[in-house]
Amino acid sequence: MTDIPVSVITNGSLLYLPEVRESLMRADLVIPSLDAGDAALFEYVNRPHKNIIFERMAEGIVEFASQYTGRLWMEVLLVSGVTGLPSEVKKIAAWVEKIRPEKVQLGTVNRPAYEDFACAVDPKQMKKLAGLFAGEVEILASDPPAVSPPDAASDATDADILNLLARRPCTLEGVALGLNLHPHEAAKRLEKLLKNGRIATLRSGSAVFYKLPGESLV
Repeated sequence: MTDIPVSVITNGSLLYLPEVRESLMRADLVIPSLDAGDAALFEYVNRPHKNIIFERMAEGIVEFASQYTGRLWMEVLLVSGVTGLPSEVKKIAAWVEKIRPEKVQLGTVNRPAYEDFACAVDPKQMKKLAGLFAGEVEILASDPPAVSPPDAASDATDADILNLLARRPCTLEGVALGLNLHPHEAAKRLEKLLKNGRIATLRSGSAVFYKLPGESLV
């Protein structure tokens, strides 16, 4: 091994395999990620390969942590209105408590994101959510949203909202940020589309998602 310190950033999906855990034992620092606290939101946010099973992956990280003697951090990425809710963060924190890392690096998405539903958590809310973790939490700096202010004029139409929801279910905030609409305007548009039967809602925990009729959350 080199004298240069080695750090490994991993999504942790294969840490349930003994040979993978063994290969990381000589690293100086390992940083697995855990972006959801249950299988449903893990599949929604991370879009994993069909062979990656949430419980097995999370237990693999726990098992690795119990064997590893180097420095271990956890990276958690939150999405507004999805995993960036207190109820969902508590689920993630429960897993982190089992893993017992040296610290948690807590971040949120930067705009523009690949997925339209992926919106950044407000900095003040990030501080509140950080308090749900036991131990040290480092809130990672994020770039300002790469979109104009949400109260700016927007040419978004109802068709744009439907096109957005055809790609992925979104929360109210996701629609507002994705189409540069003021939240109040987005709420009025969504309410009208709901009354006309052109969209439907689906609840996941305390989050309400807007979607096209007949579409599922995942």
